[in-house]
Amino acid sequence: MTGRPLTPSHRRHGFTLIELLVVLAIVATLLMLVSPRYTRQIDVSKEATLRENLRTVRQVIDSFHGDKGRYPESLEELVETRYLRALPVDPITESATTWRVVEVPDGQEGQVYDIHSGAPGTARSGEPYADW
Repeated sequence: MTGRPLTPSHRRHGFTLIELLVVLAIVATLLMLVSPRYTRQIDVSKEATLRENLRTVRQVIDSFHGDKGRYPESLEELVETRYLRALPVDPITESATTWRVVEVPDGQEGQVYDIHSGAPGTARSGEPYADW
């Protein structure tokens, strides 16, 4: 470079380190504000999905009982007889194998009378998932 001073038209284009740090600080602050709401919404959607999955399977169990005159022997029987395409996933445990089966009352045929979530913990309302 020659020994002449830089004039405004000769300055390099780009961002300074301080400008980049300010932008990063603003982005970090926004993320801190948004992330709790995001995680809360995930919990809300999981609980809504769990309620809907339970409602659907309970309706299917009732339909099975109405059609066959007995309750299913297992949840898999509902899939085998095409009352369900697949066993729904418990969104809290993220598994289709954690459902708790309520057995049929005495005097009735079959094994599956109702289901509940096998998820530990409680919902946002304070009610245990296992009671749903």
